[in-house]
Amino acid sequence: MSVQNQCPAKSDSGERCARRRPDVRRWTLVALGVLCVGIGAVGAVIPGLPTTIFLLAASWCFTRSCPWLEARLIRNRFFGPYLCFLDGQQGMPKRAMWTTLAVMWTAILTSMAMLILSDAHIALVLSIPLLGAVGTVFVLRTARPRPINPLDPPMTCPLRADS
Repeated sequence: MSVQNQCPAKSDSGERCARRRPDVRRWTLVALGVLCVGIGAVGAVIPGLPTTIFLLAASWCFTRSCPWLEARLIRNRFFGPYLCFLDGQQGMPKRAMWTTLAVMWTAILTSMAMLILSDAHIALVLSIPLLGAVGTVFVLRTARPRPINPLDPPMTCPLRADS
């Protein structure tokens, strides 16, 4: 039987066979991931433009569309250090956790003081520490080491000095 006869437009029963269409969602996620990597690269050299959040978004897009691009992004010598804590095997270093919490709560308290001085609505002022509490819980959860699956290969992180 030739290749053309294996999947005719209509089978003998009259049903159309499933033809492989281009997956628009997959290619959209790949394009969005590449765009996020590009913005992250610009953010690495332009002060004030974040890098990590765009690399996290790119990693998310690549995970759902093209896993080998995600692996390549994580292995990249420039962007890998930003993503090395995503492996799920190791928690955030203690020093990074305390620095994150200190900077976050300093910004929260400064924002609250500025809003209070500008006579902002009380609901807005009170929402800031509530959102900060959510962020604190997230940071504390990522700081705890996770159980290591012996089947997973260990991922080395160049930024991890205080394990």
